[in-house]
Amino acid sequence: MSGPDENCEEHVMLPPRPLAARKGRGAVSNIQGRYEVNGRESFDDGWTHEDEDGEPAPFKTHVTDEFAKTILSRNASPDIPFNVSLNPYRGCEHGCIYCFARPTHSYLGLSPGLDFESRIFAKVNAPDLLRRELSRPSYVPESIAIGVNTDAYQPCEREFKITRRVLEVLNECQHPAAMITKNSLIERDIDLLAPMAERNQAIAAITLTTLDPEISRTLEPRAAAPARRLRTIRTLAEAGIPVRVSVAPVIPFVTEPELERVLEAAREAGALSAHYVVLRLPWEVNPLFQEWLQAHFPDRAQRVMNRVREMRGGKDYDSDFSQRMHGEGVWADLIRQRFEKAVRRLGMNLTSGRFAELDTSRFRRPLVVPASVGKQNGNATGQLDLFS
Repeated sequence: MSGPDENCEEHVMLPPRPLAARKGRGAVSNIQGRYEVNGRESFDDGWTHEDEDGEPAPFKTHVTDEFAKTILSRNASPDIPFNVSLNPYRGCEHGCIYCFARPTHSYLGLSPGLDFESRIFAKVNAPDLLRRELSRPSYVPESIAIGVNTDAYQPCEREFKITRRVLEVLNECQHPAAMITKNSLIERDIDLLAPMAERNQAIAAITLTTLDPEISRTLEPRAAAPARRLRTIRTLAEAGIPVRVSVAPVIPFVTEPELERVLEAAREAGALSAHYVVLRLPWEVNPLFQEWLQAHFPDRAQRVMNRVREMRGGKDYDSDFSQRMHGEGVWADLIRQRFEKAVRRLGMNLTSGRFAELDTSRFRRPLVVPASVGKQNGNATGQLDLFS
């Protein structure tokens, strides 16, 4: 008869493996969303989930059609330069680990981690909903920011073309738009954006976080490479489209040392103005970012978080409108001074306005609203505008 300790190793639960980065993904885990009822805990059961090179098995991207009920979002935040935004997609395959939109996947019962960047929802009826919204007699035109929450030009846009069809509606109605992206796919729509810009109805903001391709490959793994984004800035500028550069986020000891070089490269490429945002860690972004730090920069992870807390009043994050974008304290002030001096030296403009410079005076309501939109949303329209 065997003793109590014999063959016991087949029943031992092994400790969890150290977090490992997945090729082409930003998050290193699929942490539980804050609204999930059942808790989860990972453990190594002895079965490997790796490819031939010993890397964690890849997460495939799944894109699901979504029929949204509304398409325009409005905000009254004093630190955001727009009142109205439109997001063609939920989730973002770019996989930027710092993305403030990650926590929104919790509302869907999904993880803000790997789920956010691999389970995408495409609002396939967005162009029709926009046409309906613009046709309302009560609608008052103001600039619409496109792709603020999740990138409107993420990889699946090549197939779905929702952003392009949204732009076609705005161009038809001579309605102003501000595009925000870190993907070169925006160049595809120059044929729409250039004439809109000529009417002072379009601008583009390109996010440029770092010039280092190695950092970019882990920080924002499926976005365009830094050199490609610079070429996009140049291409848009040469087409007559005003380009802003968004240096966001500024991450202490990771991207912060490059601040001036990023601005110089963007200016040389043709960017006319710039703004910056220091690293924000709301909700689940905080543990996800710290996991990323441990996976990619274990040697400086503690330094980074110490500096973040110095700029957030001792906390990992403070959502107060007065300082959430730029932080507070000595280090936040130093970053602000460095940024402003570099921008002035380069002859660029500081972007702080609310897109008020874009022209809304030419707006005309769409001639026809698809009847299917009215039926789907309980508001049958689909008639000609008598006053167009």
